[in-house]
Amino acid sequence: MSFISSLLSNLNYGTILFLMLLESTVVPVPSEFVVTPAAYHAASGQLDVWLVILFATIGADLGASINYVVAYYVGRPVIYRFANSKWGKMCLLNQEKVEKSERYFDNHGIVATLTGRLIPGIRHLISIPAGLAKMNYWKFLLYTTIGAGVWHAILAGLGWYLHTIVPEEQLNDKITEYAEYIKLFIIALVIIAIGWFVVKALLKKKN
Repeated sequence: MSFISSLLSNLNYGTILFLMLLESTVVPVPSEFVVTPAAYHAASGQLDVWLVILFATIGADLGASINYVVAYYVGRPVIYRFANSKWGKMCLLNQEKVEKSERYFDNHGIVATLTGRLIPGIRHLISIPAGLAKMNYWKFLLYTTIGAGVWHAILAGLGWYLHTIVPEEQLNDKITEYAEYIKLFIIALVIIAIGWFVVKALLKKKN
């Protein structure tokens, strides 16, 4: 964790990509404490906010692809065994969390790959049931990119806004404070997205 803390204190495009790669596998790296501070620094001219979003999303795609490929080829028993192992627990994993992501995927179909990227607790695991279900990889990558891009844009917007109201030493406290508001906003976005896909599917079926 000291290694990750070191990366968090020295954010650049490379560390943003790497940390978001880790966050999209099974390593507990909170994206709000990566993308938001990076966008905060971008607001002061140290980074470019669009490149922050781009590199964060590329990292998320790479990490999600690792999960997808592993799940695709090793199957459910091995995934569960890892989740229940000492290493899995070190990554804050357990079988219940994996099963929760599977239920979300089963209930919402392939659109879950997009909306799941926006939900805490589901975000970094949703690629596992996509792999287990052998979802088409390119469709998986497209939805992952859109979902991750939206999430990172929201976090970047928060970081840019916080630059106007708080000094840097108070940034992490403010991110924690705003976390609940972000969750509510995300839930609303997910409901709208699922509703849109459901209506689209019904209209297509009717036609």
